[in-house]
Amino acid sequence: MKNYILFCLTFICSISFDSYSQQSKVNSADKKYDNYAYVDAIKTYERVAEKGYKSEDLFKKLGNSYYFNSNFDGAAKWYGELFAMNTSVEPEYYYRYAQSLKSTGQTDKANKILEEFSSKFKNDNRGKLFKADANYLDEIKANSGRYKIEDAGINSKYSDYSTFVYDNKIYFASARDTGNFSQRKHKWTGEYFTNLYFADVDPTTGTSNKVSKFKSTMNTRFHESSPAFTKDGKTVYFTRNNYVNGKKGKDDNKITLIKIYKATLENNNWNITELPFNSDNYSTGHPALSPDEKTLYFASDMPGTFGQSDIYKVSITGNGYGSPENLGKKINTEGKETFPYVTSENEIYFASDGRPGLGGLDVFVGKIEANGTISDIQNVGADINSPKDDFAYIIDPVTRRGYFSSNKDGGQGSDDIYKFLETRRLKCLQELNGIITDSETNAILPGTKVTLYDDQAVVKTNTISDSKGSYSFAVECGKTYNVRAEKEDYTTKEVNVTIGRITGKTDLPIALDKSICKVTVGDDLGKCFGIKMIYFDLDKSNIRTEAALDLEKILDVLNNNPNMKLDIRSHTDSRATFKYNEALSNRRAKSTIQWLVKNGISPSRLTGKGYGETQLVNGCSDGVDCTEEQHQMNRRSEFIITAL
Repeated sequence: MKNYILFCLTFICSISFDSYSQQSKVNSADKKYDNYAYVDAIKTYERVAEKGYKSEDLFKKLGNSYYFNSNFDGAAKWYGELFAMNTSVEPEYYYRYAQSLKSTGQTDKANKILEEFSSKFKNDNRGKLFKADANYLDEIKANSGRYKIEDAGINSKYSDYSTFVYDNKIYFASARDTGNFSQRKHKWTGEYFTNLYFADVDPTTGTSNKVSKFKSTMNTRFHESSPAFTKDGKTVYFTRNNYVNGKKGKDDNKITLIKIYKATLENNNWNITELPFNSDNYSTGHPALSPDEKTLYFASDMPGTFGQSDIYKVSITGNGYGSPENLGKKINTEGKETFPYVTSENEIYFASDGRPGLGGLDVFVGKIEANGTISDIQNVGADINSPKDDFAYIIDPVTRRGYFSSNKDGGQGSDDIYKFLETRRLKCLQELNGIITDSETNAILPGTKVTLYDDQAVVKTNTISDSKGSYSFAVECGKTYNVRAEKEDYTTKEVNVTIGRITGKTDLPIALDKSICKVTVGDDLGKCFGIKMIYFDLDKSNIRTEAALDLEKILDVLNNNPNMKLDIRSHTDSRATFKYNEALSNRRAKSTIQWLVKNGISPSRLTGKGYGETQLVNGCSDGVDCTEEQHQMNRRSEFIITAL
């Protein structure tokens, strides 16, 4: 936009779990007794942790178990232990910890965690201090290709901008020379001051014909722009330099700013008054009426503005006007927000240079919520927006026809008016669906409660998986959600998903782990806790700290099932000699038994043996070239239940 437009916006500046493995394969051929033990792994984990054992995996599982049940005191406790270990964890744990802290009144500590969260995970849009949208170009690309745009047919070689359609006429501001010798040029631009003009418009095509000057006292020798008519046509709100009744006002720096004026039609004459919240020392401009005409939206740099200019609203009452209200930081930035326009679909369009865009002022749209806040702000795309200034967007929500102003390349004047037809709505619809299954057997799990949360942990909706284990939600494109699956006898699981930015479907299958481990004689108790190997130092049989943590789990089950007996089996891979492996595995089996006996288990309940390399689970025998992962499969510990 030219400087004279910036005059109205420089001084406002605007005219212009992973889950733990709790699996058990029951081999019916090995069952000697038809009775079972049910092991609550979470309770075991907690009892083990209370004894002082520390593990990142342990604290994650304990924190999750409380968080998913909305027990935020417990969640904060165990997540706190996790972070005290100073480990590098996934972003979800930062967020869950912060949420837990806030829910327990520890706001300052929560904010510190959120600051770390935002700093470490810059692409996660949940950070409250997240300043830049790294994916804004993807959003602009996804929102482009939705318009058919043409010259509005009313432009001149001067600046033409800021339209309003009323009674099949388009009203706009123009600096064109009408041949009137009294017209004055603005010293900043060399162009004439803008006045209000109009042209007839075809409501079905947007085609306009001859342009005429709006002959009324609204036009003066200074700038006028941004008209907004009431539905009955008897009132117009508009922007003008600080000039009324032949008097020009100035601020403390002797600058003439802009104000919003109201023109009321009385006896075929327009009676003009300025609005009561105007001031000589700040600017107000670019009025826009709500569809019910009870609220006036406008731009201003009045005290309390966050940036160079913000968007405000004020109620229109029978007695006049309420107090102007800043729409807040959801919409306003440190830059310029201006040219608001509100539709009957509770959408607010506006121009901003404070948000990621293509350059200069870009047009954005947000949703006006029931409480008046603004949400879901999006760039309308590269059809409308350009590297230059694009602003003053208006649209008919029924015909999807409208106008915007721009100084983009290829125009006739410094600013030009373009008409458009929106061929595809910005609103993108997505379906999020998936199938809930058992992680071990892949069996479908009907009757699973599935809950959808937004990225602020607010419940959006929930459902129950059907007979085929399927669930589905209607979701918004480009949004991040958390999906939580809960079913009796299974560990609750929550999965983070980001929805695509074009209409379609997003598939999110969820596999649940058993939380109640059902075991019988012949089963390996270690599989309830994902114990594949009791680890020892190389060539030694001393119980290491990591091994003791797993043995505490076995100890807890034995204490809670006094009739349970175990046969402890230790296996090696094929490397080293047969004799050495047999002796080493025997020593390790005995060390395991001794540890359990030392901690209170009767020797009569335990047997054990080392099998060396005699029971390999794959073909990695002597002389066979195998990977380390293949050898690892053979190095294992088993806790076979022999009696219940």
